[in-house]
Amino acid sequence: MGPRWIAQIIIGLMLVLAVPARADLLICNRMSYVVETAIGSENKGALATRGWFRVDPGQCRAVIQGAFEAERVFLHARALPIYGSSPLPESGHADLCVGQQNSFEIASARHCRSGQRLARFTEVKPSESEKGPTVNLAEEGEYTEEQARDAGIQRLLVAAGYDANPIDGIRGTKTDAALVLFLQDNKLPATSAARSDFFDVLLAAAQKVEVTGLSWCNDTLHTVMAAIGTEEKGAITTRGWYRLEPGKCMRPELNGQPKRVFSFGEAIDASGNAIKRGDKPLAWGGDTVLCTRNVRFELAEHANCAARGLTSAGFAAIDLAGRGATVRFK
Repeated sequence: MGPRWIAQIIIGLMLVLAVPARADLLICNRMSYVVETAIGSENKGALATRGWFRVDPGQCRAVIQGAFEAERVFLHARALPIYGSSPLPESGHADLCVGQQNSFEIASARHCRSGQRLARFTEVKPSESEKGPTVNLAEEGEYTEEQARDAGIQRLLVAAGYDANPIDGIRGTKTDAALVLFLQDNKLPATSAARSDFFDVLLAAAQKVEVTGLSWCNDTLHTVMAAIGTEEKGAITTRGWYRLEPGKCMRPELNGQPKRVFSFGEAIDASGNAIKRGDKPLAWGGDTVLCTRNVRFELAEHANCAARGLTSAGFAAIDLAGRGATVRFK
């Protein structure tokens, strides 16, 4: 899953204010990626590195605590492997040693020892903020911290198989619907997205080997009644109806892991009557004609629908092929 644009490290330059006697060095992540960072500091020719510090989208994290003094500061940042190729550029100003483990501190970082490797660092100039000296990681979208968190949630929802595109840091009805569906699937309370460990939950979901199944999302202003067809040994069973309110998403239960399913949806008004667009019902389907009925149903026979008092509907064939798929009614 490659990035839509190249992310850049942007350091905000501000007027230098008096540094408090005790001021932590912060890294603020205004990107839509969870990143791991390492910091390098040079004093009187001695160059040390320390890391790794994970910084979630929208988070500011202290990487050096207490009074911070350094003649030069260097930064290395990498996105987690879940994102595929790193969105961060490899260009920089210095090759310094980093550790292979989760935590390291190297006093002499120009010459690597066993268990260490070289990484490309960029020299940075921390800006002064009310929080203290700060280094900002940013993308071309120039997100605020709140927008970065929302974009980070969108990106991992997509990686986990939920349709939260576009990844833009804007919490609209589409993102909210994908988020609600994710919380429901994982049996999480509605307030979970505000938790400090929510990115851990999203990362765990995105790291699953396969995300399968069908999702429906209703992008219209109408209620949509949906039906699904599943195929087993050449025979198709249809099941309905599923009620989707405007702006909502739903994932119908599937037995096993079918390679192909069939989907049909129809908009209704407050009285339950089909809404028409021109002279035709406002519906979403395809070329596979299957039987339905006006009330709740499960049907395994699809010959001569009308003669059996049933209704014919054209279902769309959806290829899952071991992956998830989303059908949007719009």
